[in-house]
Amino acid sequence: MTSLRTRERLVQRLMEQGVSDFRVLDVIRNTPRHLFLDEALSHRAYEDSALPIGYGQTLSQPYIVARMTEILLGAAGGRLSRVLEVGTGSGYQTTVLAQLVDQVYSVERIKPLQDRARVRLRELGLRNVQLSHADGGFGWPEKGPFDGILSTAAPQYVPEELKHQLAPNGVLVIPVGGQQQSLYLIVRDGDSDSFHTQELEPVRFVPLLSGTAR
Repeated sequence: MTSLRTRERLVQRLMEQGVSDFRVLDVIRNTPRHLFLDEALSHRAYEDSALPIGYGQTLSQPYIVARMTEILLGAAGGRLSRVLEVGTGSGYQTTVLAQLVDQVYSVERIKPLQDRARVRLRELGLRNVQLSHADGGFGWPEKGPFDGILSTAAPQYVPEELKHQLAPNGVLVIPVGGQQQSLYLIVRDGDSDSFHTQELEPVRFVPLLSGTAR
């Protein structure tokens, strides 16, 4: 059983790295990250590092989960109603979002990862998440538009499909690039086809791949 002290140390490290949104920090503190890892790695769950979850994918480090969530909430200027997550993975980022926004729609191209995430979300009692086995680069247009979109994988270029699934003044937080990647904040200008783009900081994510896998 992970002690509260261990989780508090993680939250303290996140604060030292500049994460300041108390809502995000509180959710990180209270979310059992060890449940999203195989038992052999669960003892490392509260390190601030990315960890493998199989199929060439990783569980993002807590800092980047907290940072991206904080950016999403801050840029939106308040509580978000509908958020699209591109890349469910283990379901950890999904779980963090589900405690902070009204409804999460999450797409994942690797079916076994999605199936495991579905079980974890159910066990945690989160009922405001819908999952889809689909190509994340195309988003989930049938469920849009979204107040916010967050991608946990990096395309070479920002998919136009995602930008145009944003609601008026909607916010997209996405890593972009190949060997060198940066985190971007993209905000839709009202209901126009104009977008404000801001490069934030260097990051390292798995690539956003096209096509769905069984």
